Amino acid sequence: MISSFYMAGFEVWDVNMQDLCTAKVTLDHFRGVVFVGGFSYADVCGSAKGWAAAVLFNQTVRAQFDAFRARHDTFSLGVCNGCQLMGLLGWIAPADIQDQDGDCASAQQGVFLTHNNSERFESRFVSVQIQSSPAIMLKGMDCSTLGVWVAHGEGNMKFLNDEILQNVLKNNLAPIRYVDDIGDVTTQYPLNPNGSPNGIAALCSRDGRHLAMMPHPERCTLVWQWPWMPNEWRKTLKVSPWLRMFQNACVWCLENQS
Repeated sequence: MISSFYMAGFEVWDVNMQDLCTAKVTLDHFRGVVFVGGFSYADVCGSAKGWAAAVLFNQTVRAQFDAFRARHDTFSLGVCNGCQLMGLLGWIAPADIQDQDGDCASAQQGVFLTHNNSERFESRFVSVQIQSSPAIMLKGMDCSTLGVWVAHGEGNMKFLNDEILQNVLKNNLAPIRYVDDIGDVTTQYPLNPNGSPNGIAALCSRDGRHLAMMPHPERCTLVWQWPWMPNEWRKTLKVSPWLRMFQNACVWCLENQS
């Protein structure tokens, strides 16, 4: 993840929760926060629950995230465990649909990441389609169908009620979908590795600043990381199309100085 953001032009800092809990580091001077995946908080299923507790029940950390989210010159990305965390915090698909761009770090949770329908940990290279949405990191990538790695046991998106799901779909807040071999959105296993409804692989906030996704774009930003791509791509591409989303974040930061 650090490499992907560094390649896009960012100065990248590796900050852990202990740094934030002790106020050794604060979020005041950062423009972006990335909640990384790969069992990043603990080598157990459901590790994002402990991660969320470290945010919600530590007043120092909670205040930092409240302030960070309230700023309008910031963005966030959550991948895999980080996607689960953003759901737990209510940063995407909150239960109160009026709080889609709220200023609270802990809006009521409206989406839950549960066990894959296969009841297995799924590590696969799947196809996804990027759809029109307000997500700033996906600008200019609409209608792209790309391969991407997934590696999770709990990626099935369950919404608190149908109203939240319909609000997400109506407002184009599900910008990445699992698709089949002809590019149609699918819930069929293993093309959809977890069973998420409507093939939903990612969610974003209404203003597009916050993006949560189960697939790992940072694991395929270089061409050699792709197990398959069209032959003509291999002849011409220096980096993969996924680098575009990290570059988009850098451009957005430069264009939206506070």
